[in-house]
Amino acid sequence: MRVIHRSGAIDPEDESPSTPRERVLADDVDVADSFLSQARGLMFRRSIPDDYALVFRFDGPDSRSLHMAFVPFAIDAIWLVDGEVSKVKRLRPWIGLGWGTADTVIELPAGAADDVEPGDTVEVVE
Repeated sequence: MRVIHRSGAIDPEDESPSTPRERVLADDVDVADSFLSQARGLMFRRSIPDDYALVFRFDGPDSRSLHMAFVPFAIDAIWLVDGEVSKVKRLRPWIGLGWGTADTVIELPAGAADDVEPGDTVEVVE
C-alpha cells in the first residue's frame, strides 16, 4: 500500500491554474482496523521509518481526536473527508493533542506532510 498526496488542483476561477503535483508520502502503510489497533496507534513504539504511515478508517466523517501519550517522537497527522484534506497538524511527543473532522486519519513521521494543505487530496492506494 502507498499514501499519495496530490496538490495544485485546478481552480476554475483561476486563469493560470497550477499544475497538479503528485508525491508518495509513504510506501510502508499499516491500517489500524480493529478497536485495539486504533486505541494503541503508535503508542510504545520507539520510532517509525521515514516512509511509514498508520491509517485509521472510520464509517463516516465525525470529530476525530489524537493524543501522543506514550509516543516519544513527533508526528504529522492528516485528517481527511472523502480523500480531501480537512486539517494537517504536527503533534509533539508525549503531550501533543489534535482533533479535526475526518472519515480517515493518517499518521506520518514529522516532516512527511510539510507541503500538505487543506483542500489537497490524499489517497491510500492498494
